[in-house]
Amino acid sequence: MSENTTRRKLTIPHTYVIIGIILVILTVLTYIIPAGTYERAVDPVLNRTMVVQGSFKYIEQTPVSPFHMFMAVVEGLVSTADIIFFIFFAYGFVYLLIKTGAFYGSLGSLIKKFHGKETMIFPIFMIVFGICGSTFGLYEETYGLLPAFMGISVALGYDALVGGAAVILGTATGFAAATLNPFTIGIAQGIAELPIGSGIGLRIICFIVFQGAAIIYLMLYARKVRRHPELSIVKDVKFNFSNGMNREEMEKLPFNGKHKLIMMLFVVTIVLLVYGTSQLGWYLNELSTLFFIMMMITGLVGGYNFSQIASLFIESVSDVIFGALAVGVARSLTIVMENGHIIDTIINFMANTLATMPKTVAAIGMVVVQNFINFFIPSGSGQAATSMPIMAPLADAIGLTRQTAVLAFQFGDGFSNMFWPTSAATVCGLMSLPIEKWYRFITPLFLFMFLLQVVFMVIAVAINYGPF
Repeated sequence: MSENTTRRKLTIPHTYVIIGIILVILTVLTYIIPAGTYERAVDPVLNRTMVVQGSFKYIEQTPVSPFHMFMAVVEGLVSTADIIFFIFFAYGFVYLLIKTGAFYGSLGSLIKKFHGKETMIFPIFMIVFGICGSTFGLYEETYGLLPAFMGISVALGYDALVGGAAVILGTATGFAAATLNPFTIGIAQGIAELPIGSGIGLRIICFIVFQGAAIIYLMLYARKVRRHPELSIVKDVKFNFSNGMNREEMEKLPFNGKHKLIMMLFVVTIVLLVYGTSQLGWYLNELSTLFFIMMMITGLVGGYNFSQIASLFIESVSDVIFGALAVGVARSLTIVMENGHIIDTIINFMANTLATMPKTVAAIGMVVVQNFINFFIPSGSGQAATSMPIMAPLADAIGLTRQTAVLAFQFGDGFSNMFWPTSAATVCGLMSLPIEKWYRFITPLFLFMFLLQVVFMVIAVAINYGPF
């Protein structure tokens, strides 16, 4: 090779390109995998549309054309408009907190109060988030806290990923290692005709083990990047909230009466968010409205007029447009599989394969199957309504308890939310983090957690995990 010859550096494709490659593969599969469907009916007790067990049938092939593959991206953006605008308004609210000076002033004040105990901040909050996710299903409600924790992390000498991951791992691990989560355990046990909340003893042990693993993994990474910043996975990522201040500079920032009032509005927002989602049935549209209102109030209290607030909102949208649109692009994967009618075929094939396996192998296989199903059906309640009417009778047929089937669903539905692009795109969008960076961080932990899932499934089979 001559001296004038330059070697091209291997680069990871853009996030949209990665999702696009998966989209093409799935489109090709709609020509290969036979189309099929289950009958679905409304359960009068649970008032949910569920799969009718044993009703699978093959139907005429419905392959997705190249044109409709591209159309799926457009449809994905349209169908996730509620999530995309939620990201816009949530970050718009935080952006106003930043512009008023209250955001960094409050971080500086908080850091001074934790002086000498900084390493405890993230584990404490991860435990709190985990308990909330495990018991009443806290998840999306924490998204508005991401910029705050990312800012704290940078000020403490870590990288922004540590703060963002503390929120995501703490919440997602608790949601997955659920004890009483009504959106996963509650629905799955209802379908499996088990007492709601039963089997909680083993699930509490699971929660402690998984949450402990997440905390240890994150803090080992945090210690590494604090000592060696060049080893940070996100050292070349420019985050929207970052202003380049170090800890000493942040501690010197003013935190006056106006700033305190604005941060009180932030606390009120979080309280209203939790109350609305837990008591009033609020979801993305209501949460977007809440952030929209509080963004305007925060701007007015901070001294801005309505025209200035509108301009700042446009600035904030430009900061998160990449990540927000990634959510819609990722949704196209599900749309292609639905239009090709291959989801039910894949689920039926997996269930039939499990039926031929020994009990312990089948139990582990259930976890694998549920992990894969979560790629096709990201919704926890939707996955329960689709898979549990199949998995519960299947567990009876192969000699497993229905509680073991519920545990497999719980593991497969929850933990893979941190990994599959159909779910990970949302959190990456909120953090303005390229998805390949997230995979570099999360993959070792996800694989370790999968091994833990296997261990607990073996234990469940050994103890004949029952309803109590």
